[in-house]
Amino acid sequence: MNFEVFFKSINAIVNVNLPSTSAHVKMAPLERIKILEDGIKQDSNSRKAAVMMLFYPKGNIAHLVLIVRNSYPGVHSSQIAFPGGKFEETDADLMETALRETYEEVGIHPDKIKVIRSFSSIYIPSSNFLVYPFLGVSTKELNFKLQEDEVAGIIEMSLSMLLDDSVICTKTIESSYSKSINVPVFQIYEHSVWGATAMMLSELKEALKLVL
Repeated sequence: MNFEVFFKSINAIVNVNLPSTSAHVKMAPLERIKILEDGIKQDSNSRKAAVMMLFYPKGNIAHLVLIVRNSYPGVHSSQIAFPGGKFEETDADLMETALRETYEEVGIHPDKIKVIRSFSSIYIPSSNFLVYPFLGVSTKELNFKLQEDEVAGIIEMSLSMLLDDSVICTKTIESSYSKSINVPVFQIYEHSVWGATAMMLSELKEALKLVL
């Protein structure tokens, strides 16, 4: 999709009633669906984190950036994610967390990002994080500078690809809690995006379809 067309329409998303659970369920692993549908809340001692769903022009086509996390001992090793991380005491709020972490992980300064709105939070039981997504837009083409100790690479996903139902399929993967599990994924080039990131993408996709 042409970035200018996207940019002229995106502010209308602030008035959209977010689909939340109904969108998250579409891309949730089977064992997560009942938790979502029953409205089971996060652990009272859960940690907070925030991520940035950042759109920008690339050759005047609207794109969304995802990161490939490095391999490390932990439940999110090598996973596909949005730029973001845990809330720090020095952060004024969770939006600042998302902006700070985006700058640290992919080198995009907060001054280059217009934050449009927040999206529905998602609780991740395996890491006990409650994650708050924010939708942001940059009007200029971006040059990413990766934080190499945490980020192995980036994926530049066109908006058209996000809206294309044919990139959604089911795959058998190995997770931190199962050696073989069938999950719905966004298949983006050679990358399978699943779990919390796929659930956030699902809500983003459903909300965008109402304004574009």
